[in-house]
Amino acid sequence: MDSEAAGGAALVEMAGISKAYGGVRAVSGVDFTVREGEVHALLGENGAGKSTLMKVLSGEVGGYDGEIRVSGEPVHFTRPVDAQRAGIAMIHQELDLVPALSVAENVFLGKELKTRYGVVDRGRMLSETGELLDRAGVDLDPRRPIEQLRTGEQQLVTIAKALSLDARILIMDEPTSALSSHEVEQLFTVIAELRRGGAGIVYISHRMDEIGQVADRATVLRNGSVVAEFDARAMTAAQASEAMVGRPVHLMFRTEAEPDSAHLSDEPDGDDLLRIEDLVVRHKRPRPGRRDPAGISLRVRRGEIVGLAGLLGAGRTELLETLFGVGAGKPTGGRILLDGEEVAPSGPRQAIKLGIAFVPEDRRIAGLSLEHSVLANTVLSIVERIARLGAVPRAKERALATETTERLGVKLASLASPVGSLSGGNQQKVVLGRNLLTEPSLLLLDEPTRGVDVGAKAEIYRLLGETASRGVGVLLASSEPAELIGVCDRVIVLQDGRSVQEIDTASVSEADLLAASMGEGAVSEELGERS
Repeated sequence: MDSEAAGGAALVEMAGISKAYGGVRAVSGVDFTVREGEVHALLGENGAGKSTLMKVLSGEVGGYDGEIRVSGEPVHFTRPVDAQRAGIAMIHQELDLVPALSVAENVFLGKELKTRYGVVDRGRMLSETGELLDRAGVDLDPRRPIEQLRTGEQQLVTIAKALSLDARILIMDEPTSALSSHEVEQLFTVIAELRRGGAGIVYISHRMDEIGQVADRATVLRNGSVVAEFDARAMTAAQASEAMVGRPVHLMFRTEAEPDSAHLSDEPDGDDLLRIEDLVVRHKRPRPGRRDPAGISLRVRRGEIVGLAGLLGAGRTELLETLFGVGAGKPTGGRILLDGEEVAPSGPRQAIKLGIAFVPEDRRIAGLSLEHSVLANTVLSIVERIARLGAVPRAKERALATETTERLGVKLASLASPVGSLSGGNQQKVVLGRNLLTEPSLLLLDEPTRGVDVGAKAEIYRLLGETASRGVGVLLASSEPAELIGVCDRVIVLQDGRSVQEIDTASVSEADLLAASMGEGAVSEELGERS
């Protein structure tokens, strides 16, 4: 990190920025500056005002009070293209890609390259997209449709798309939330190159360990106002978390004084809730970027939380989808046993009847109907169960939704509010609450805290602890080693669709777990060698 970065000239100066929606102030009197060659971290809980402030800067939101200067000149943006012309680009956490179009078509969408005859120059677009992908450290065919890419790969495409704008001020909103550790390192290399070129970067992240690695300064928002500023290189995660939430935060629900449910490993196999034996799944058509189970064995006991670790493309999501009956793949080898009975869910409805619930990775696409109310989203999975003669008792529906949202601590104006109006953390609580209403015996979670702030993350961990304490088995896929170690009793490491190691989290470090995911050494028994 360049030590002189903090002394560069101001690229952006935001002074006294305030923005209200109706009678609610999203940001109030915020001052924020980004200098040449500087990475300035912007921290805060979901709903703290970070997105609103950056949408003002990127031209997506107007009608604000205060002043913005770019390189000393006053500006007022009314649309994103105005900000882009001023050298400001934003990489959104929620991907704004067109699934049916290719990578190259998405990168140049709205700014297609043309030949001298005015025809779209596809060859040049493919070539330049390839160069941008190389620069971002992405090994992808520019001709591939976006819909064939994994979430992490799509995230990297949005970064390449932002690089195509050649912006001097780049806003990155949770850019690593779906990336593997290797891809995160590559992104940090890209950021270092941009800094050396004099660009200023606003870096929004809930991953505290990243801030000290990549940022110079950190500003914390709470309830729409600046509450703290730190030297990011000296800031601790505890300091940042307490500033964000307004109180000390303990992220993990287990403590040293609590019994670790790993003791269940000494109990007989008959206690297994879920047992997977050498599972192999095949699709009729190949799926680029996907890794179907190719020999996975594991077990989950009642009241136990088992983690799934592995690099992007290791097969974690595909395993969970198979267990829930989505993804259209069919087991061609091995067995799935639930409560000792062999099962092969053909779809979500059957999986739910078997007592399986699934919280998917992308809550906005696969987990929620954003335009519908919190109430409708909360009770969606149990409508058939509570219906009488084809009609849903409204009073019961409301009572269940109220009880669930209150128990999970969902912050909302009303049950009638569109679920898309909630913060990311509260949306995730709605997805979790809806699944818990099905009263599952097995809960599957794919990146349950992706893009979730530290306060909501602590709440989700607490809820998982309570769920496991009621005897529910939990299988949790995560790309965060700290999360897997802090939350899970055991972790199964996947590589290339195969389970290669089982790790006791009581005796492993984050570095060990990451090394195991990368295939750089065994830190516990190989699967199959357990007594």
